[in-house]
Amino acid sequence: MIRSPLMTVMTDAVIKASRNLKRDFGEVENLQVSLKGPGDFVSQADRKAEKTIYEMLDKARPGYGFVMEESGVIEGSDKSHRWHIDPLDGTSNFLHGIPHFAISVGLEREGQMVAGVVLDVIKDEMFVAERGKGAYVNNRRLRVSGRREAAGMLIGTGIPHVGKPGHPQFLKELAAVMPKFQNVRRMGAAALDIAYVAAGRLDGFWERGLNSWDFAAGIALVREAGGTFLSLDGHADPLQSRDILCANEAAERLLRETLAKA
Repeated sequence: MIRSPLMTVMTDAVIKASRNLKRDFGEVENLQVSLKGPGDFVSQADRKAEKTIYEMLDKARPGYGFVMEESGVIEGSDKSHRWHIDPLDGTSNFLHGIPHFAISVGLEREGQMVAGVVLDVIKDEMFVAERGKGAYVNNRRLRVSGRREAAGMLIGTGIPHVGKPGHPQFLKELAAVMPKFQNVRRMGAAALDIAYVAAGRLDGFWERGLNSWDFAAGIALVREAGGTFLSLDGHADPLQSRDILCANEAAERLLRETLAKA
């Protein structure tokens, strides 16, 4: 595990926020399954977790800016640093009582992601990375998978909602990917999918229409684990793109070629 002042600040904030999320998750099953009840409840859980993380990080690193799912952008006096925070990635899973969701926090320094933490709240798996210090899950070093052949590769993705831009394109891409690779997984929490790429559990992942807080921490995780993390077209800085692809080196090439044909 990485032991540095920065990582201590990040993990302490995430762990504190996770306690309330875990407690709130235990209450989800008791809620009436309706749009109003659970939806409002989850929004409150989201906001409480984000407030906890914001207050702890702001106290520890005063002046840093913030990009947050619930509260938006907060400009800091220190223009070189910004936190990217998703207090509850996998909201639909949370809402339905599915124990697969995470808190994600990444630190951007001068336009580059230098550290990331993704905590799987229910499984107690803490994925961490800091530039030049590697990537870990709990106390185990992370490496992307070494698979080289598409037939043996497991690929993750996210599915745009029907009626939203990108859904027809996604169906074409899925139709191209499924026959070539071993299989495709859609698990409902992009931050964890990306952490799984870093851990070698998935060989690659692509999704369109994400926000920076969904994948900022994952950039540090995958790159420190020896993988590649790029925009889907391969040209833009991923932080400036909503369409991303990450993988081991061989899977990145194969997946990009396949998606391009779609």
